[in-house]
Amino acid sequence: MITLVFRTHLLLFRRAEQHILWPDALALSTLQPQAVVHDEFQFEHQGRTYAVMEVDAATPEPPGFSFLSLRGLFGALDEALFARIGRVAQLLEWNRSHRFCGRCGQATERQQALARICPACGHVSYPRISPAIMALVIRGQELLLARGPHFQPGIYSALAGFCEPGESLEQALRREVREEVGLEVENLRYFGSQSWPFPHSLMVAFTCQYAAGSLLLQPEEIEDARWFPSHALPALSPPISIARQLIDATVAALHTQRP
Repeated sequence: MITLVFRTHLLLFRRAEQHILWPDALALSTLQPQAVVHDEFQFEHQGRTYAVMEVDAATPEPPGFSFLSLRGLFGALDEALFARIGRVAQLLEWNRSHRFCGRCGQATERQQALARICPACGHVSYPRISPAIMALVIRGQELLLARGPHFQPGIYSALAGFCEPGESLEQALRREVREEVGLEVENLRYFGSQSWPFPHSLMVAFTCQYAAGSLLLQPEEIEDARWFPSHALPALSPPISIARQLIDATVAALHTQRP
């Protein structure tokens, strides 16, 4: 059995090159007194059981292990296992942040697998999902890639932003592209989606064609944005991300169209 130990949004592990080392019995023994075991979030993957524990935010790290962002798992786990761990992280975040009713302030109770109910007023809280669009803008054989202030040095990706109340995904995409880089787009095509546990996003990816406008960057959101030839791209996000999958698939399609 492997035990996943969460401290708020951080997970306890140690990375050794392309491998993840999970906490051993000695490390777990130092956490047991203050840990909460969540049997309801335990799961199986490829014949192995993954138990779930949660510790207080002030809990110190046991020797040899660190509480790290789930991003530290990139490149070391298969996509299916990363998705299962990400699901647990999102459920723990929901469970932790909805202990009290947002309507009347009373303590809530778990009465269903994915619902916390207020016994005083009956208000029901479900796990939060925040839909966000991703837009890869194409102009001929060029792709528009950008980087935000929080990106790792040198990394570029497709444009992305959250949907607002009352918007369709298509409306959100056109608005985000217009706000972030000043362009108009057309011919939107759905590519795919991915749950993204930072902390509870659902990324919905599209390709679209450049229609009009010149680059005008929104400085608080976009540090740099450029048109890159499809055969000369900058450093990109990890392959596990839908952003990278979107870019790779689009580049492959564009290369098959070249004379």
